[in-house]
Amino acid sequence: MNEFFKQHRGKLWIGQAVAFVLLGVVVASWFNGGSGESKVSETSSTAHSEAMQSKPSIWTCSMHPQIRRDGPGSCPICGMDLVPVKESAGGVRTVSISPEIKSLMNVQVSPVRRQYVTADVRMVGKVEYDETRLAHITAWVPGRLERMFVDFTGVEVNKGDHMVQIYSEALYTAQEELLAVTKRDRPQSSSRFIEPLDLAESAREKLRLLGLTTEQIQTIEERGKSSETVTIYSPVGGVVVAKNKQEGDRVQTGDRIYTVADLNHLWVQMDAYESDLAWLRYGQDVEFTTEAYPGEVFRGRIAFIDPVLNENTRTVKVRVNVSNGDGRLKPEMFVRAIVKSNVASGGRVLDASLAGKWISPMHPEIIKDQPGDCDICGMPLVRAETLGYVTAEPTSAAKPLVVPASAVLLTGTRAIVYVQIPDADKPTYEGREIVIGPRAGDFYLVKSGLEEGDLVVTNGNFKLDSALQISAKPSMMTPQGGGGGGHNHGGMEMPKDEEGVKMDAGPTELVPAVRDAMRGIVEQYKTIQAKIEAANLAEIRGSYDQLSKAFEAVPADLIGPQMRPQWLEVAMLLRNDVTEGREVNSMREADRVFALTRQHVDQMKAQFPLPMSHDEMQMRSMTNMAAPAEVVEQLSGFVAPYLQLSQALAADDLDAAKRAVEPLHQRSASLLPIVSEDKSVEMWTKEKRDLSEITTRLQKANDLAALRSGFALLSEQMLSLKRMFGLPTDETLYELHCPMAFEGRGASWIQSDDAVRNPYYGASMLKCADKVEKL
Repeated sequence: MNEFFKQHRGKLWIGQAVAFVLLGVVVASWFNGGSGESKVSETSSTAHSEAMQSKPSIWTCSMHPQIRRDGPGSCPICGMDLVPVKESAGGVRTVSISPEIKSLMNVQVSPVRRQYVTADVRMVGKVEYDETRLAHITAWVPGRLERMFVDFTGVEVNKGDHMVQIYSEALYTAQEELLAVTKRDRPQSSSRFIEPLDLAESAREKLRLLGLTTEQIQTIEERGKSSETVTIYSPVGGVVVAKNKQEGDRVQTGDRIYTVADLNHLWVQMDAYESDLAWLRYGQDVEFTTEAYPGEVFRGRIAFIDPVLNENTRTVKVRVNVSNGDGRLKPEMFVRAIVKSNVASGGRVLDASLAGKWISPMHPEIIKDQPGDCDICGMPLVRAETLGYVTAEPTSAAKPLVVPASAVLLTGTRAIVYVQIPDADKPTYEGREIVIGPRAGDFYLVKSGLEEGDLVVTNGNFKLDSALQISAKPSMMTPQGGGGGGHNHGGMEMPKDEEGVKMDAGPTELVPAVRDAMRGIVEQYKTIQAKIEAANLAEIRGSYDQLSKAFEAVPADLIGPQMRPQWLEVAMLLRNDVTEGREVNSMREADRVFALTRQHVDQMKAQFPLPMSHDEMQMRSMTNMAAPAEVVEQLSGFVAPYLQLSQALAADDLDAAKRAVEPLHQRSASLLPIVSEDKSVEMWTKEKRDLSEITTRLQKANDLAALRSGFALLSEQMLSLKRMFGLPTDETLYELHCPMAFEGRGASWIQSDDAVRNPYYGASMLKCADKVEKL
């Protein structure tokens, strides 16, 4: 028996373990009774209920979230399986995280406030002479310097001190003339028709014009003898800062002998960056320090802001008037200065101490309570408000809306911030595109996109933006969503979109009120387009005001919950377009804003099923139509110079680009009207007018930036002509697109091969493209 146990000890232990496990299962089932079945049933019911509640009604692509369908299927762009989208209270830019992840990400928020902020403008510069208090002692007559009483620079002189003795033949002759006249005994002839001629006074006036003082002239007459040398006296008091001649030198009329500077008043010339100019005003107080007196603060007032920017340093000279009665400040000392500007609404500079004050436009230290004249120069005083100040803010609503600078992810004139959604079940944040003004200290002024009280993320916003990118949602780096794939900077083979897939929304119906309101947005967009073509800035700004009314008229509450987030996204983008469009001050800026507006209107038309207008239906019916021979002949001269212009811009060759523009403009100007009732001829006539305006703008461009801006418009026109009529050429053409051109709004162009040569960036990003498609 012992032998048996020794041989089978391992098997017996395994059998005992299995027996104990089975016994445990039986005991557990005994104590639980029939509850297991009920729990399974309850769990099944709960899961079924949750599945019913979260049953998706919209399916999208994780890589291309703009694709939205009513049911499962494949993405028409990349072929991936569509995934369900659960309904949520958030928008297309929302991201939710757990409290644990929030703690790990160290997400911090801060409220958006209305408050006065202080912009600290720091500048460096040096002390210089006050040019208005410099005196040059010059030779009034040609002669020889017999004696120079001031032998070296740095000597302090008073007004009237003798400076130099000069021998001048002209002066000696003029003295002799005076003495000869005064010695005459013959009376002056006179009559009632002729005034007596006072030759003596004429001789004295001649000596005064040659630089002699009245006292010197009287001395010559009393002495009755001409002096061989004449002494020149200092007209002002100060310090001799330059000695230009030596004893014995010959001088001519106008030659400088000494330069005397009054050092009781000095200038401090400082350099201000162009980004700081918004906070600088004439008459502002300036504090500065020097290395010679550490810890001691000197003060002055801004007396002049240079109207011209230095193109090499990108700075502007700012002059400060400083009193230097104690003489401690020396010319050429380096200084560090700071200007503290209180910022009011609209970026205006606030200075309540100047309320009702009158300032001298030449001497800012002259400030009075009543109108009058400047005590120094006599110029009339002006109101402080005319110099760009806000002297009083009557209501708190006039305080600027500001957001912490750490909350802003800059993308150009616009920015991305992440706003915490209140009362959410778990930490939820929404990305918003906002329009910002200039930076003031640790804050940015907000023009559009935020309201007072919004909680913005000030720490962890880059991590939230990365989470949106991973989710293929719109973010700072991918404004259109779809993740970061597909963007080529060179070395990658780009996918060819052979199927011409159109990225549009699913067939979601709109109620008539919403559809009509959105059609109103499209019509107003066309009005803006017409104003852009007419290059009328005032009417462009007014058209954007009307666009604001158009999209505010859209009844968002009548849009279904499935598509409401998409509308809120479009409304946010259009609202920002309006904010910038109302303030455009140049056609280049108007073109930039309009390009964004066009992109956002196209996004709205792609995501919402709007009926096509008559022109759009006509355009659709004419796509790829057979053009008459006359139209083909007129089109034939545009392709070659267009391709040459593209190559020149890609090579950063300004001269070659200008040469390529010339045949485009000549060809456009030489086109004759085509007499025909054919619809294609009617459409070509309209397109020909637009083409002429674009080539005219290109011809007026004088730099690469202006040429590239016009080339973007020309490329859109050429692509439109290609779709409508086809471009008559034997070459294979490709459409390419750069997503980063023009501050991220993107631009397309045409090439005769698929090797990317980016005309919008040239050598700096020659291979930047996210689309290469054969036309």
